[in-house]
Amino acid sequence: MDKEIRKITVPDYKRIFNDILLYKHPEKKNECVLLLQKENLSTLDVIRLNSIIFKNHSEKDKIPNQKHRSYDQSTILQILDYQKTNRLNNIQTALYFKLSRNTITKWKKHFLV
Repeated sequence: MDKEIRKITVPDYKRIFNDILLYKHPEKKNECVLLLQKENLSTLDVIRLNSIIFKNHSEKDKIPNQKHRSYDQSTILQILDYQKTNRLNNIQTALYFKLSRNTITKWKKHFLV
């Protein structure tokens, strides 16, 4: 057996969101233009686009989706920087980004912010 090194690939979010806007929600394209013009979409950009396009979904649909989010280091640092610049506590930051306050605490300990 040949052992292959698997390359971690990131989905092409620009293409995915462009297709969603083209085929399912063309009325929301104007709201998303600025984010879709970026060269590379960050995790926060993807979350913003998702909330703009699907903002009318019910609250019960949002709860299971929270379990499947993942954040890279740069996004975590952006969230912690947002907390610091706006002088928010962990609970306020968690509510704003729809995270657990324990997650914020864990990130602060891990990244020593």
